[in-house]
Amino acid sequence: MRFSRRSILALGAASAVSAGTPVWASGRLSVVATTGMIADAARQVGGDLVEVKGLMGPGVDPHAYRQTRSDIVAMTRADLVLWHGFYLEAQMEDFFHKLEKRGTVAAVAEGLPRDVLRSHEDYADKFDPHVWMVPELWAMVVEQVRDALIGVDPANSATYQANAANHIADIAQLADYARSATATIPDAQRVLLTAHDAFGYFGAAYGIEVMGVQGISTESEAGLNRIGELVDLLVARNIGAVFVESSVSDRNMRALIEGAAAKGHEVMVGGELFSDAMGEPGTYEGTYIGMIDHNVTTIVAALGGDVPARGLNNKLSAGS
Repeated sequence: MRFSRRSILALGAASAVSAGTPVWASGRLSVVATTGMIADAARQVGGDLVEVKGLMGPGVDPHAYRQTRSDIVAMTRADLVLWHGFYLEAQMEDFFHKLEKRGTVAAVAEGLPRDVLRSHEDYADKFDPHVWMVPELWAMVVEQVRDALIGVDPANSATYQANAANHIADIAQLADYARSATATIPDAQRVLLTAHDAFGYFGAAYGIEVMGVQGISTESEAGLNRIGELVDLLVARNIGAVFVESSVSDRNMRALIEGAAAKGHEVMVGGELFSDAMGEPGTYEGTYIGMIDHNVTTIVAALGGDVPARGLNNKLSAGS
C-alpha cells in the first residue's frame, strides 16, 4: 500500500492527539522498523532525536517473519512504524493495514518510482522488494524515511534534512565503489548464484548474471528438478563459486556443491552474503554501508575481480 505525505501527516496528528501531547515534546521519537536496513536508515536520519527498535535482527528472514506479542506492543506504542512493503514482510501485512487506523505507519519502499523497480513472474502485480542491493535505489528509501520522520516531527525538519543529506552522500560513495569494483570481474566469471533470488537489482545494475535456487521469497521451495538444472549449469559453464546467505539455510547450496562434485566438478562457497538481514549490531557489517560493502567485496573477490581486502572503508572484519 502506498502512503502519501498527506496521509502520514494526518496519521501523525491523530497519534499526537490521542497521546494528549505532541509526540516530539516528550523526548525522542519512538520509531519501530521491521528490517535492520530500515532501522539503520532511521537511526542515520533521526540521530539523537529518535529511539529506534528494529524487529528483525541478524540472520532473520523477513519473508517468513511473524510479529511476536512484544512486537505488537512496541508497534502500537510507537510514534512511527516503518516497514518495507512490496510483500517483503508477507506474514505481517494484514497487521500493518490494521495498524494504519491506530497510528503513523509508512511502507517506505513503496514510494519509489515504478520505472526503477523490478517485476517478477513469481508475484503478479508486485515488485521485487530487494531494492537495498543497489545504493542508488536505497538512497530513495532513505528519503522516504526522512519524509516520514518530518511528517510526525516537522519542528525538527532541518535536522532530518541535514542528516539524510550526509547519509545519502556516504551512500553515493558506496555506489561508486560498487560500480568500479564489479567492473573488474572477468567477463567469463560474471555469474552470481545464491540461495534465493535476492540479487536481481544488483545483477541488473552491474551487468552480472544472477540466479537463485529459490525465488524472490524464501517461502518458495526449490525442487529436485531445479537443483539438478543448476548442477548441470555449474558443470557446463565451469562455474567455480556459489554463495550462501546469512538469513537462509545453506541446505540447497550444499546440495549443489555435492551434485557438482558427483559429476567431477569442484565448486567452492565464495562467501556468505547479507541478503535480507545485516550483520551483528555494533559491527560495521551491522550497518547498511557495511552490509553492502561486505557483499560487493566478497562477490568481486570470489569471482576474480580486484578489491581491497577490507573493502571500501577498510572496516570489514578480517576474513569477511
